[in-house]
Amino acid sequence: MERDERPPSGGGGGGGSAGFLEPPAALPPPPRNGFCQEELAELDPGTISVPDDRAEQRTCLICGDRATGLHYGIISCEGCKGFFKRSICNKRVYRCSRDKNCVMSRKQRNRCQYCRLLKCLQMGMNRKAIREDGMPGGRNKSIGPVQISEEEIERIMSGQEFEEEANHWSNHGDSDHSSPGNRASESNQPSPGSTLSSSRSVELNGFMAFREQYMGMSVPPHYQYIPHLFSYSGHSPLLPPQARSLDPQSYSLIHQLVSAEDLEPLGTPMLIEDGYAVTQAELFALLCRLADELLFRQIAWIKKLPFFCELSIKDYTCLLSSTWQELILLSSLTVYSKQIFGELADVTAKYSPSDEELHRFSDEGMEVIERLIYLYHKFHQLKVSNEEYACMKAINFLNQDIRGLTSASQLEQLNKRYWYICQDFTEYKYTHQPNRFPDLMMCLPEIRYIAGKMVNVPLEQLPLLFKVVLHSCKTSVGKE
Repeated sequence: MERDERPPSGGGGGGGSAGFLEPPAALPPPPRNGFCQEELAELDPGTISVPDDRAEQRTCLICGDRATGLHYGIISCEGCKGFFKRSICNKRVYRCSRDKNCVMSRKQRNRCQYCRLLKCLQMGMNRKAIREDGMPGGRNKSIGPVQISEEEIERIMSGQEFEEEANHWSNHGDSDHSSPGNRASESNQPSPGSTLSSSRSVELNGFMAFREQYMGMSVPPHYQYIPHLFSYSGHSPLLPPQARSLDPQSYSLIHQLVSAEDLEPLGTPMLIEDGYAVTQAELFALLCRLADELLFRQIAWIKKLPFFCELSIKDYTCLLSSTWQELILLSSLTVYSKQIFGELADVTAKYSPSDEELHRFSDEGMEVIERLIYLYHKFHQLKVSNEEYACMKAINFLNQDIRGLTSASQLEQLNKRYWYICQDFTEYKYTHQPNRFPDLMMCLPEIRYIAGKMVNVPLEQLPLLFKVVLHSCKTSVGKE
């Protein structure tokens, strides 16, 4: 993919009058679906290779990726195998923001966990084949795919079956009563979310999808320095705030995360002469230069992370390749929002789309616009601090479900660490906002969804998309 290799700087980006846009000769392709080899080579020149996408004979029945064998009764890939095991073992309850019919493919499978688990059950993945101790290897290998009723699937997806299993387990103590759903937790206690009433569970299930991943587990020694976090309950927002202090170790790790960030204003010039009419090509070129600068900042950020030495360069490359669009979107809506929704909005205001551009704008683009406007207002309402932004960014980056990782379990532990630290910080600093932490975490799946949808928006529609979003957000905030 040909791109401008020059890193952005405070005085670069235009060749005409200083500080003004320069019309490009043609629309350059933006960094949308991956990295150029030179950018990734900044991490380690010896780790970049072109993947072999040749079709294999066997494909995963869930997402269509290359299958690695028979897992829990059906042919599937490593990613879907691990996802199904974690979902069942940790009693996760997911939420679909669409119509519960999301497309499952290798690229889209991480966008909707609800639909992914639903398809696992519909295709016959067998919960009884998961070992009760949660260890690798499976059990009952002779058991093939199972067919369960729609009612039973609904009970699993809503968390009702997990709740009943938890009650059964608490009534029978430590006796060996194997349940049909394979509770398979690392502790003998149900997760806090499983004891909620059905209506309360439906209300919070989006947040529970994150929290229940960890709250049903025993406390690892590494995290015992913040024990108050493990007593967090689904009903905690109803309790009166209590004075407390921030753990010194939490403060130290948050400080390291914030120090890794480049919070200086963006250097790409976004000034324009009064009365100048911006063309589609000029606006597109500016968006590409902004994306380049933001991308280079993410690469520099990785090298400063406090856990940089704990993971392989291959895993960092894989994580960045899969999450860079989400990281750029998160930063644009938070720490760089004043420039994006200020200076850039002034530029887009001087761009007038043609009738043809308006007529050909896609439905997918309209959905992205609506979701971006909603997310902007959510972040504007929350006024996300630099500390919260740094934690959210780390949590989103440390995604153990990404394909090709060599240290998924280690990533999960790191993800836990910053999940709890972020909760520790928000509960300490925003005592009178008990719902703040779940509100922040609920923004992450929305960011992932929007980033995935933007890939499908035609390139020539991006200038109009940004014009509409920035104009709408700037106008609505100005009226407040």
